[in-house]
Amino acid sequence: MDLIFLGTSSGTPTRARNVSGLGLLEDSGKGWYLVDCGEGTQHQLLRTPLTLHGLRAIFITHVHGDHCYGLPGLLASAGMARREQPLEIIAPAAIEGWVRATLEMSQSGLPYELHFHAVENLHAWRNAQVQVEATALSHRVPSWGYRFTEARPDPRLDVERLDRDGIPRGPLWGALMHGNDVELAGRTLRSEDYLLLTRAPRRIVVGGDNDRPELLRDACQGAQLLIHEATYTQTIAEAGKAEFGHSTAAQVAAFAADVGAPNLVLTHFSARYQNSPGRGHSIEDIRTEATRHYDGQLILAEDLLHLRLDKTGQVQRVDRVAGSHARSSAPGSASLKPPPA
Repeated sequence: MDLIFLGTSSGTPTRARNVSGLGLLEDSGKGWYLVDCGEGTQHQLLRTPLTLHGLRAIFITHVHGDHCYGLPGLLASAGMARREQPLEIIAPAAIEGWVRATLEMSQSGLPYELHFHAVENLHAWRNAQVQVEATALSHRVPSWGYRFTEARPDPRLDVERLDRDGIPRGPLWGALMHGNDVELAGRTLRSEDYLLLTRAPRRIVVGGDNDRPELLRDACQGAQLLIHEATYTQTIAEAGKAEFGHSTAAQVAAFAADVGAPNLVLTHFSARYQNSPGRGHSIEDIRTEATRHYDGQLILAEDLLHLRLDKTGQVQRVDRVAGSHARSSAPGSASLKPPPA
């Protein structure tokens, strides 16, 4: 499971950081998922191997513009790129009316269907690759975090059960192995009933804007990676210079240590934090504060940072966004384009 950070700034973009957007890639190399779509997200995609044809679903954490204003443009561009597959959008209910009204107003007819799912009523969304669950958070508007769990971690067929149930060897076994339910003699055979998982699933928790990290305690059980906003340092918050509804680096780091998260990525930084030390507030202030409370692997996100969560639960950096994943993907993948010459 790979991650590409498309935007890591809070509220407004900076010269170095776009507003919120995160791509989560399937191991298969055939699809990816977008969490939040701030303005400019589709432009950031041009600097990655991701394409709008391979996009499986979009997850929006809340209705603030830095998390969703890029959505209508991205959807329209997907149409202009001749996307035909329906697109799933999991978001606050208000997003659907806004998106449909914007597309209608701009006469942006889409050649594909939009399937909206209101996160307020979501128990779980799943496909053959991932299961996604939502957790309500605390912000100035309703906000959610999403937990992505690998659906089929290195499965093998339960041969004893297949034989016991009288299921003949051959194409039916192959279909079940690939995650497809099949019909046999008037009964439905569910793939999940005939697969044995050989390791713990990989699990990633992505928090939306949130001033109470502890609300993600249950979601973090069994998670190898927590991604959470750290808009400010505690110093700024205590000085009364921080907007309410956001977490500090100290809050998130202390929570991650408490739940035993082995890997923590901080993102969504206030524009006051610059990359150059010695020029006002530095992004290193965030790191320094977080390391006082957390001794696991800590990463401060930056735009186009490419991370890989491997099957052992280790998080590693991938050096080149455009080259590394494209080289490891199957030829002809719908979601990946070759690196520029």
